[in-house]
Amino acid sequence: MPKSPTFIHLTDLHAHCEGKVDGIDTIGNLDAALAMIAAIDPAPDFVVVSGDLTDKGDASSYRAVRERLDTLHMPVLCALGNHDARPGFYQGMLDRTSDLDAPYFHDRVFDGVHVIVLDTSVPGKVSGALGDDQFAFLGAALQRHPELPRIVVMHHGPRIVTESPFAWESLNEAETERLRRALAGHRVAGIITGHIHHDGVSSWHGIPVVVGNGLHDFIDPTYRKGLKIHTGASFGQCTLRDTGLSVAFVPLPSDRRHLVTLDAEKVRRFE
Repeated sequence: MPKSPTFIHLTDLHAHCEGKVDGIDTIGNLDAALAMIAAIDPAPDFVVVSGDLTDKGDASSYRAVRERLDTLHMPVLCALGNHDARPGFYQGMLDRTSDLDAPYFHDRVFDGVHVIVLDTSVPGKVSGALGDDQFAFLGAALQRHPELPRIVVMHHGPRIVTESPFAWESLNEAETERLRRALAGHRVAGIITGHIHHDGVSSWHGIPVVVGNGLHDFIDPTYRKGLKIHTGASFGQCTLRDTGLSVAFVPLPSDRRHLVTLDAEKVRRFE
């Protein structure tokens, strides 16, 4: 019986090489998560990171992340989030020295899975967007490898919770509808996202949309009058079977200590 492809979902690392972020040792959390991942037997086939690799977007922090991810000895694909900065990412992660402001989108095939990575980051914004160039790329990518299941990786997910008071949590409704039309009729096994700092799965037009808590902090999804933030981190262990995508959320040890509560008026200004 053939082995089902497995992969790890990391997100919202918020790494900062010069110290803690909001009192949280995000580099330490990354080290702890990678140690847990390295101990998995059999080893996962690849890793996806759905954005916010660093907190400040500096090249030094990206180099610290790269150095650690390289210890996994398996392919790693990264998307960019609102805390990322394209110049720092290109310089620190890819040793790239030109065209540093270009969006970062790409696709590859690993172990029978077609992985499509989109860049929803918008410089200077907490909210995310795609735009015409990426929709054109996505349309072309969906014509490749039609025999394979696809995973789409992006930081901001489609707008599923339309009653949410915080529009920055996802793509806007127009781009969400455009994404639905683009993916309709294609073999998409899942959309892998981050950004909102809690674990969850939604069925969106028949496609599982997976969001990961990430390695920074935990935002309580039961509190909608603002943001109630606690300590807490996790990563996803994913298996793609013939029957569909399975995800196990793996928590790091945490006391779930309350850090801060932000009121809704302040949170709305994140847009």
